[in-house]
Amino acid sequence: MQNKFRGVMQSPITPLKDDYSLDLPTFEKVLDFHVRTGAPAISWPHHKGESLSLTIPERKRFAEATVKVVAGRVPVTIHVSALAVEDTMELAQHAQKIGADGILAITPYFWTPTREAIHDYFIRLCTSIELPVLSYNSPSYLAGVEITGDLMSRLIERLPNFVGVKEASFNSEKFLEISRVALSLRPNFALLTGVEFLLPSVPLGGVGSYSAAGSVCPNLCAALFDACMAGEWPRARELQYKMTRLWHLFKDQYPSSLKGGMVIMGRPVGPTRPPLPTATKERQAFIEKELADMGVLESEPHGW
Repeated sequence: MQNKFRGVMQSPITPLKDDYSLDLPTFEKVLDFHVRTGAPAISWPHHKGESLSLTIPERKRFAEATVKVVAGRVPVTIHVSALAVEDTMELAQHAQKIGADGILAITPYFWTPTREAIHDYFIRLCTSIELPVLSYNSPSYLAGVEITGDLMSRLIERLPNFVGVKEASFNSEKFLEISRVALSLRPNFALLTGVEFLLPSVPLGGVGSYSAAGSVCPNLCAALFDACMAGEWPRARELQYKMTRLWHLFKDQYPSSLKGGMVIMGRPVGPTRPPLPTATKERQAFIEKELADMGVLESEPHGW
């Protein structure tokens, strides 16, 4: 059976009003935009959604809105990672209660837990709910803490609802090791990259990614995925070069540069909550110049 978590899945930004409060009407527009432009799944709130700057009640409120607005058109996963493990458990239970299709969880933040502590954390999380669970491996965020191939095999063998990984080390050696272990134990395990690095990952067993740029260029996301899955490698290389250039553009002052790009595409979503910066007019002008140079202004949808 094919895993339902595949393709370039969209992780929406979090729209804010000028006073930095949540902007629910605009969030509903963002969600509907992603579904209408071909997102195979929605997952909120990733780091680009300012998850660490949101309160638990805010996260619950928008998680409920996500499930309601998407309304079963595509799968919805809720990112439940939080600084306090107990908040993670609470958010996971809430995701199940509201009818989400799965959750995503990173290894615990800030501390440097042992492999056994990470193992126990995922055992507790996965056995506390019935939803599918996708793990999130990001050593750069977490001072080198990571999910190794050995740990991955133990979790897959123990947990039937442990169904995939967002592998964001951007290291092909690590991706290959996880692929070798995971696919031998569970052939439909979803191997996903942290952003749209599809060209290096699909030949290693990858079946998609979470999106950094899809709120600006959904057409490019779909074209890159389709080219990789079809094995059209010369075309895939050209599209990957463009996508990687966009990633370097947006990860500078992330996610404020991405919100600035949305302004240019006619989809304004407000400021970025401090301490992160909000893209200035000068930064937006630079982004617009780059988007024009890459042909994005002509090839992607404008407005909602």
